[in-house]
Amino acid sequence: MFVETNTEHFKKILVDIKDVFSTVKSVIPPEIRGIDKILQCKSFIEGLSAEKRQMMRTFFESILFDMHRMEASDLDFGGLGSLNKFWMRVHGDKKPVKYLPDYNSTECNVLILNILTEKQIELLLNERNLDFSIQIREEKPFLREFRYRADCYFELDELALNVRAVLATIRPFADLGLSSNVAKLMNVNYMKEGLILITGITGAGKSSTLDSIIDENNHSANAHIIVISSPVEYIHKSDKCLVRHREVGKDVLSFKEGTIQALRQDPDIIVIGELRDADTIVAALDVTDSGHKVFSTLHTSSAVETLDRIIGETDVNEQERVRIRLADVLRCIVSQKLVPAVDGKRTLAKEVLVVTLSVKAAIKNNNTSEIYQMIYQGNEFGMITMEQDLTRLFRQRKITNETAISFANNKGRIQQLLASKI
Repeated sequence: MFVETNTEHFKKILVDIKDVFSTVKSVIPPEIRGIDKILQCKSFIEGLSAEKRQMMRTFFESILFDMHRMEASDLDFGGLGSLNKFWMRVHGDKKPVKYLPDYNSTECNVLILNILTEKQIELLLNERNLDFSIQIREEKPFLREFRYRADCYFELDELALNVRAVLATIRPFADLGLSSNVAKLMNVNYMKEGLILITGITGAGKSSTLDSIIDENNHSANAHIIVISSPVEYIHKSDKCLVRHREVGKDVLSFKEGTIQALRQDPDIIVIGELRDADTIVAALDVTDSGHKVFSTLHTSSAVETLDRIIGETDVNEQERVRIRLADVLRCIVSQKLVPAVDGKRTLAKEVLVVTLSVKAAIKNNNTSEIYQMIYQGNEFGMITMEQDLTRLFRQRKITNETAISFANNKGRIQQLLASKI
C-alpha cells in the first residue's frame, strides 16, 4: 500500500523513518565497512518490527508511484555518488528529487535491503549485483498495477539501486513508424521464422519496442510465444496467442538454458530478452535455424555495429561459421535512440536494416562496411539510416538541428542531409 507523496500521511512516514534511522548510528558504527557493514544493516532491519518494515516499504512504493506522476523513467539512490539524494530521470534529464530529504549511504543500505528477500540478499552478496522485478498495486481508486525493473549493485562498498518504470500500457505497434514491409517481417502470420533484433544503448526503449511487437503478434496470430527475460517487465495477457513468461534466475537459470529449453515447449515465437554473451548468441542462432521466429535485443547503436558485435563476441575459430549462419537467419535489425524533442519530451529515432540478398552477401563476405550505403539506398525495402530518420524528425520540426547532429552516428552524413534541399 503506497500513499500520495504530497499528503499528511506521507509526511508522517518521513517523520517515522527519521525516528527509525536515529538508532542506526548506535547499531552500525561508522568504522564498520564493506560486507560487514551490509550484514550489520541486514541485522538491523531484521530486528525491526513488522510495522516499521512495512512503513519503510510504503515510503519506497510511494516514491515509485510518484515516478508515474512525474513521467520519470528511472529512479536512483544509495551509494556515495548519489550525494545522499534520490535522483529521477524525467524526459532524458537526471536530476535530484527536491521534495525528498537526504539519506546517507547507511540509511539507503537499510532502505534497499528492506525490500529484498533473504534469497535475493544472498545472491546480491555473492554476485555483487542483483537484477529483480518489483510490482506494486494501488488499492484505490483505480486498482492499477505498476511494474519496475530494478538493479542493485555495490558502489565503493555501499549499496546503490536503479529502478526503471515499466510502461503500464504498451505503445501501439503502428506508432513505431515502421514500413509495411518491415511490419510484415515482424508478424508470424507473414513470416514464420527468422531472427529480428532491436538494438540501442541503455535507456533507448528497446524493451518497449519489443513489447509492442509481442503485443501485435499476440492480438493477430494463433501462436505460442515464450518470453525469456531478466527480469520480466511487462506481463502480456494471452489473447490469440498463448504467452509464457520465464524470468532468468527464478524460472530458468540463464538466457541460454531458457532458449534451449524453449525448443521442447512447442513455441512459434521465442523472445530472448538480451543477447548477453556468446553462448546465448549461438543458442539464438540454433533455435532460429530450427525454423522458429526469434526476437532479441543488443546494446549497440547501429545496424552495422550490431553485425560486427555479434560476430566479434564469438570464439575466433567459430566466427566464420557464425557469420554464415547469421546471414542466413537474420531478417531485420532496428537500432533506435530516444532523442530530446522540442516539446520537452523524447521521440523515437531509428535505423532499420532489412536483410536483402545484397545485405546477406555482404555479411557472408565480411564486407559489413558496405551495408550502411545499402541501408541509405534501401527505402523501397523499408530501410532507413539513423541520419535519414533524424533529418525527417528535424524537417517535421520535432527536434532541433543541434539534436539531430548530436545523436547522429555519422556526423558528416547528417550535416550533408540537413543542408540538402531535398
